[in-house]
Amino acid sequence: MQRWTLDLDTPGWQAAPEADAVCAAIVAGDLVAVPTETVYGLAADATNGAACAKIFEAKGRPQFNPLISHVPSLETALAHGVFNDQALALAEAFWPGPLTMVVPKRKTSPICDLATAGLDTVALRVPDGPVMRFLAEKSGRPLAAPSANRSGKISPTRAEDVVADLESALSFVIDAGPCAVGIESTIVGLLDDRPRLLRPGGIAREEIESVLGLVLLSADPAMRPDAPAAPGMLSSHYAPNARMILAADAATPEDGLLSFGPTPLPGAEHARAEFNLSPTGNLREAAANLFHAMRFLDSTGAKAIRVQIIPNFGLGEAINDRLQRAAAPRD
Repeated sequence: MQRWTLDLDTPGWQAAPEADAVCAAIVAGDLVAVPTETVYGLAADATNGAACAKIFEAKGRPQFNPLISHVPSLETALAHGVFNDQALALAEAFWPGPLTMVVPKRKTSPICDLATAGLDTVALRVPDGPVMRFLAEKSGRPLAAPSANRSGKISPTRAEDVVADLESALSFVIDAGPCAVGIESTIVGLLDDRPRLLRPGGIAREEIESVLGLVLLSADPAMRPDAPAAPGMLSSHYAPNARMILAADAATPEDGLLSFGPTPLPGAEHARAEFNLSPTGNLREAAANLFHAMRFLDSTGAKAIRVQIIPNFGLGEAINDRLQRAAAPRD
């Protein structure tokens, strides 16, 4: 595995020899860990079935769980998916950015069936993270890129998280520092006249509803657990080794404590370890810190992580979604 440490403030980084080497690796069907504004992604050529198979193998991910394909622009996305007026409005408002749209797949799209889990739909995103967008454009390939971690475990927001989980599977890891948003993209299904929120994420439900002028439906409750319409919909996901205890009303000496806001829980000073997602109660800051905090508390050897109540509006909906899946019973 090669590591490219990248300062995005350095002019001309796109012309670095590492950029050519990474693109060559992608075209050759190798796996590359790439930073985005949300989390680090495990990227491969989405048109190459063998390359996408490496993603599923490296992550231990079930092949019925579709992948998001990252493209450099709306123009490129239109070559792969059919966008109705609502999808176009959301693209205009939020791309590049942490929004994924599930739309009908064009029959002429070369994105492989493995990336779409055999569905007649495709999940597309134009990321705001400049590295993923640049690599998709330079390689000329849509990049299938789930989070760069073992399936069901905590998503990575730093390069060292990726290396700890997947080093042996990687051709390159690109280290551009911590991810700014810190949780995965919001996923909206746009397959009929009533858009559905399939996964809350880096753009709040309220922002999307404001653009559309309607209330988003929730994911179809009849969805089979072995046939999710989009990534991040499995009941158990984002899980640390420690047991997660939500809506905690007090801390204990033997457990880790995931705090939020300026008012500490009773006994917080005696917790095995504490991480406050945002001492000021800022949900954007809390989202950016969530996965790093969970990894830190898990590293202390705590058997359980107690979580203070977090408001369930704005980005709080996405934070609570991740926490609820992390706390779900595990097979």
